[in-house]
Amino acid sequence: MQPQAPAPVERVSVTEQGRYNFRAAAVVGFVVGLVDVIIAARFLGKLLGASAQSAFVHFIYQLSAVMVAPFTGIFGDTGNKTNTFETASLVAIVVYAVIGWGLVVLIRIVTAPHGTKPASS
Repeated sequence: MQPQAPAPVERVSVTEQGRYNFRAAAVVGFVVGLVDVIIAARFLGKLLGASAQSAFVHFIYQLSAVMVAPFTGIFGDTGNKTNTFETASLVAIVVYAVIGWGLVVLIRIVTAPHGTKPASS
């Protein structure tokens, strides 16, 4: 009995579609989402009159104060001492979301293989 020759192997050319660094884009999206959620919690706390005496509310206010500070004074706040419509928080949410979107697009452009068009989102 003669050993059988292995079947011929057909070579196939594989072209990689435009791939980008998904993990880096996901990290940016997560960080921006977390920042926006913290600022949204601040906005709702101020709007609904949450007590700053609460440890959790105080923590959220302290944490988000740094993120909202650059936008304070752009528009006036409305409301009374307990319930405040804080416009700086809303502006911060929008600005950070746009910056995050821009960073994700930049990551997709920079990390896409040469000669490929990044996938549109």
